[in-house]
Amino acid sequence: MQSLLMNAALTLATVVVGKFLVRFVYARLSLRHIPGPPSSSFIWGEEWNLYHDAPGSHYLEWHQQFGKVVKFRGACGRHILSITDERAVAFIVGAEGIYKFPKPDGVRAWFQKTLGEGILWIEGKEAHEKQRRSLAPALTHQSVQKFTSIFYETSGKLAAQWTKLLDNSETEEVEIEVTNWAGRFALDTVARATFSYDFDLLSGKPNALAEALDGLTNNENKLSSFYMRALFWIFPSVLSIGKKGKMIRRVKAELGAIACKMWRDAKTSLDAHSTEDDKTLMALMLKADAASDQQLCEDEIVAQMRTVLSAGYETVSAIVAWVLYELATNPRLQEQLRAEISSPGDPSLDELNKYPVLNSIILETLRLHPAILENHHQAAETINVPLSAPIPGRAASHLVIPKGTVLLIPVNVLQTDPEIWGDDAHLFRPERWIEPDAKRNLFAFSEGPRSCIGKKFALAEIKALTVTLIQQFSFSCSHEIEAFQSFVIRPRVRGQGSSSLPLTVRRV
Repeated sequence: MQSLLMNAALTLATVVVGKFLVRFVYARLSLRHIPGPPSSSFIWGEEWNLYHDAPGSHYLEWHQQFGKVVKFRGACGRHILSITDERAVAFIVGAEGIYKFPKPDGVRAWFQKTLGEGILWIEGKEAHEKQRRSLAPALTHQSVQKFTSIFYETSGKLAAQWTKLLDNSETEEVEIEVTNWAGRFALDTVARATFSYDFDLLSGKPNALAEALDGLTNNENKLSSFYMRALFWIFPSVLSIGKKGKMIRRVKAELGAIACKMWRDAKTSLDAHSTEDDKTLMALMLKADAASDQQLCEDEIVAQMRTVLSAGYETVSAIVAWVLYELATNPRLQEQLRAEISSPGDPSLDELNKYPVLNSIILETLRLHPAILENHHQAAETINVPLSAPIPGRAASHLVIPKGTVLLIPVNVLQTDPEIWGDDAHLFRPERWIEPDAKRNLFAFSEGPRSCIGKKFALAEIKALTVTLIQQFSFSCSHEIEAFQSFVIRPRVRGQGSSSLPLTVRRV
């Protein structure tokens, strides 16, 4: 019996390895004509350099040298394509191609392990559209308008805490670690607006969820993080082992416990039929639950709530930090923005969207500091992808991508392409968005059917916070700041491990 089991296991292993080798050889032959850098490491490919060097710097170098389709190797020899060809990108993320290019298995495993089977995990047109429809009504322009008062309220709480720090200072200025407050603002705001739940993070008190989220994605200089990041594409089970695996389970548990409490408290205390004007995500879910013959599955609800909280925390906190950093390095821009919003009272959402200086600052920050550096996909089948121009040395204006091939769209390359943005594309110059011929699109929120559903929400809260802070404070930065890749692209003092942005703050 034992011998039979061993033979069966050996046969299964042989089949798995055989399939891997066949796919590897087929991909290598199919992609042999695509240019790219020689592999830096037999085991790790380019993963070590991509992880430890400036975020996105190698993509810029490769695409400048090899063109708009580049092949490089990841860990264990897997082939990866980096694509910036405009026509190919439009096809991959557009309605025709997006469901043929789902998220890679490793990325889906990450979302499943941390958040559950919510909208970031789900694949397939019908399943994804169903989940998107459940979220979309709470994130329309009209709904976000109703959240604006909450955005100003949480912004005011943050400003009040900074005022206290100045009051307790013996000088007229104080150095404030901004990234910590940006994270607390983002998490408090998304919980208040979407779920009517107050974490009270802006009181400055310790919070288990905030600590868990920060601990998971804000210590990426460790070797264990590198090994996990390099290997989870091939071996998703690596997400379950070691300290990092334990941290992932803690985040999922913390988010799950809070989401369950929110949902049960809401179902107990709210009458869904009497809240016709309430357009929060929680109210909409309650209404759907009350109107349905089949009650919503709590696991699905909790996964969706985890996803909303995490997405609202990670990306917004990073963007807020970069906006404040760019303002801190440009006193003239601070004065321009302050003059633009000199009218008393809190501007409405429509007014916020009409401020040219404010909007140009936010857009330029998103252009140079996209929170998500890479848009990852995996070919679900062997697919012919159209190209704007043939690959150098080839005649065909299309690219055959073998099934299982992982590809990425490097956002920083698209958003700093001199052909689109000019010779000063590498510079922070908000004026480019106000110029008469400015007709440029950002890829920071992606495009197509799977673009970021929370874009309007995120932009509105960032603008409300920026307006609130610039009216009360001025900023400067005496430290050398660099970008580093955690889950999102965060700022840090050069040479430090985790995210950090100490700004000198003064009253206006």
